[in-house]
Amino acid sequence: MATNSKVLRRTKIKKRVRGKIFGTPETPRLTVFRSNKQIYAQIIDDVNGVTLAAAGSVKVKEAQSVSKVDQATIVGKAIAEAAKGKDISSVVFDRSGYLYHGRVKSLAEAAREAGLKF
Repeated sequence: MATNSKVLRRTKIKKRVRGKIFGTPETPRLTVFRSNKQIYAQIIDDVNGVTLAAAGSVKVKEAQSVSKVDQATIVGKAIAEAAKGKDISSVVFDRSGYLYHGRVKSLAEAAREAGLKF
């Protein structure tokens, strides 16, 4: 019962935030998905409905043998590098209803340090 209410809570927050956050071709949306074992990030242009860049802890080989917070840091750096390859310097951060804490925070800070502007 508790897990069901957690999922519903996050879904409500996600819908509320997505009503305010919108990715354009100039400033796309950086969204985060966090599972129990992995973390993923995507840069999305909502106007055209296109994913411009993506990174995940499954794809990055260095992220396989470290802690989850360190995985998020590695994925944050990887998504920033992928964004630089597509000439994206500024994004809107969408935490997808997760608290800005732990893995989500370390991913965002690593992306900022690697050159993305939020």
